[in-house]
Amino acid sequence: MRNSRRGEVDPFIVMDVMEAARQAEADGRHIIHMEVGQPSTAAPAAARDALSAAMQSDALGYTVALGLPELRARIAKLYGEWYNVDLNPARVVVTPGSSGGFLLAFSALFDQGDRVALGAPGYPSYRQILRALSLESVEIPTSAENRLQLVPEDLQGVDYEGLMVASPANPSGTMLGKPELAALIETCQARGAAFLSDEIYHGIEYDKKAVTALEISDDVCVINSFSKYFSMTGWRVGWLVLPEQNLRQVERLAQNMFICSPHASQVAALAALECKDELDANLQVYAKNRTLMMAGLPKAGFAKIAPPDGAFYVYADVSDLTDDSRAFSAEILDKAGVAVTPGLDFDPERGAGTLRFSYARSTADIEEGLDRLQRFMREKGHIA
Repeated sequence: MRNSRRGEVDPFIVMDVMEAARQAEADGRHIIHMEVGQPSTAAPAAARDALSAAMQSDALGYTVALGLPELRARIAKLYGEWYNVDLNPARVVVTPGSSGGFLLAFSALFDQGDRVALGAPGYPSYRQILRALSLESVEIPTSAENRLQLVPEDLQGVDYEGLMVASPANPSGTMLGKPELAALIETCQARGAAFLSDEIYHGIEYDKKAVTALEISDDVCVINSFSKYFSMTGWRVGWLVLPEQNLRQVERLAQNMFICSPHASQVAALAALECKDELDANLQVYAKNRTLMMAGLPKAGFAKIAPPDGAFYVYADVSDLTDDSRAFSAEILDKAGVAVTPGLDFDPERGAGTLRFSYARSTADIEEGLDRLQRFMREKGHIA
């Protein structure tokens, strides 16, 4: 049977790294996972308990396409708690993870051939989903001077119908302040383009709070998820916040693409929103791990990094060590037993000289991983 050209997307390299790590573990090796961007913790206990109770009394059939009304209302309330934003629950759409949110948003906002500007390095699935929808990604190199975030000057002379920004960003963990985010929104809206804000790592911040695009404008599309701060990656539940004029379009698409997000996951997500103490305890682990990484990576010879403001990643320039990050990460896995992600996932042009390190695992794992990296780099002659 024939394959479509739209389906000719690149592999998600981190998944290949995960598979190589799994094979090594199947062979009896102990691998430290610094490749995968997911918490090592389970969904909050109250979320699991809520689902267990619901399974005894509810068939958990289809919900309406936009999501459980009580969940949409509670997400809207979260914006008041976190950002002092008064959000109408009608503007919230529950999605099958942020990935489902991207599909809905890109399908609703853009026509075939439209161009969507992205900062590089950036989350690779943006460009792959755009390609699968016959849209064009316009990847714009960001600079270390701007902490790997886009600035309006980067967009000069660029033709685009949409702009996607992430803060905190994957892979860098850097954030945009309110003036910087506002400048990008204003630049985008001045040309009549759609502005999309990926806020999946909100809640995982360290020295300052992340800014939502909704603090600046209602004419934006916000994408978020229960995967990261709420520790629910495999549950596949997220949300969009949209202008009212886009809601019916997205609702029709959701009805046909997904019918609804998983009912069971929505029940658990509603309960997870009340689990602040448990989730903030997870955040304290990430904060400790971040401190360890910022001290330990330079000691291991990975010194060219932009300090992360949020998320649980460190993105390192290793161009002085290799021009093939994929081979280098494979060697680190083989010889050090540490799985890390080559930067080619995030920046096809410059990623051969970068690596992403995740510190979402336990503190004991991070300490052991840093020790292994130091031994490996010492044996390679990169550090004394």
